[in-house]
Amino acid sequence: MEQWKVKNLYSLSETIAADIFEGVEYPWEALGKIKDFIMELGAKLPEEKYEKRGEDVWVAKSAKVFPSAYINGPAIIDEDAEIRHCAFIRGSAIVGKGAVVGNSTELKNVILFNKVQVPHYNYVGDSILGYKAHMGAGSITSNVKSDKTLVTVKFQEECLETGLKKFGAMLGDDVEVGCNSVLNPGTVVGKGASIYPTSSVRGYVPENSIYKKEGEIVARR
Repeated sequence: MEQWKVKNLYSLSETIAADIFEGVEYPWEALGKIKDFIMELGAKLPEEKYEKRGEDVWVAKSAKVFPSAYINGPAIIDEDAEIRHCAFIRGSAIVGKGAVVGNSTELKNVILFNKVQVPHYNYVGDSILGYKAHMGAGSITSNVKSDKTLVTVKFQEECLETGLKKFGAMLGDDVEVGCNSVLNPGTVVGKGASIYPTSSVRGYVPENSIYKKEGEIVARR
């Protein structure tokens, strides 16, 4: 369970939302704080770098937002981020510096660290993506179990109750998710790990490993 903690998944220097993790042991504990945190932080952002667009939406002046993109508040779009054609940000979203939210990608209750890329047809909900994490085209986070029970995080004999009904995925820094993969509720992927395309992932994928299929995870050479 040590591997699932914030300190072992994320470089907090690579997000404007670092303070949300104060007193937080496991990253999913921050999911319920995102909305209020954005409201508090947004009001403090310097006007020379950020502008308020609409209700509770703060966008860095250096960010590029395509006219067809939709951003519902509360949301913060950090410096040099790119929100592309027909992106749909439903609210409670923090998009980090230099991050890319692509065409037809949907975000909801998320933190994207700096340089994250979700560039093509992705759904990311109730999730936290670490520095330089990348989700291939069509890959998604599934954030509610089919039986609507509370989400647990599992790995081998370890199991941790989260108390959450909605919990997508926690991706550590430099994670690579292959195209058309599904990250099932409660998925945690360690730093530097890769997921093969078209995978259905559950539980924990150790850092610096390669997820090939269920039951086959190998160390990166």
